[in-house]
Amino acid sequence: MKAVIQRVTSASVRVEGKTVGQIESGLLVLLGVAKGDGESDGRFLIEKVRTLRIFSDEQGKMNRSLVDNGGSVLLVSQFTLLGRTANGRRPSFDDAAPSDEAKRLYDQVAVGLRDQGTHVETGVFATHMQVELLNDGPVTFVLDSREA
Repeated sequence: MKAVIQRVTSASVRVEGKTVGQIESGLLVLLGVAKGDGESDGRFLIEKVRTLRIFSDEQGKMNRSLVDNGGSVLLVSQFTLLGRTANGRRPSFDDAAPSDEAKRLYDQVAVGLRDQGTHVETGVFATHMQVELLNDGPVTFVLDSREA
């Protein structure tokens, strides 16, 4: 799994002009599921998103996690994270998991975060979405479960 996580003061996702997910302080997580990803990849992402120390403490140092701050997650599926652009001008998505498998693992991440007490809002899987965010910092990281 690949994820782009952005520390935000607010983020929202709309489908057909209607807001379907919205958070205040926390993380926007754009999640792509690759062929061969499994539940262990989901568990890695859940743990990392919750505990990565990327929020500032009283001294302005990144020493606090999402759990420490009590922040929320806006989880948005984004298969284009698996796009390969090395050859030609059109991205190849051959590395992306089939839709049904990707949805199952995307849902696993959402449920796993919720089960551990994190407030999670989501986009709508396999739908054209519009995402708005106010990146705080800016702070942005790329996570890859295969590089763990």
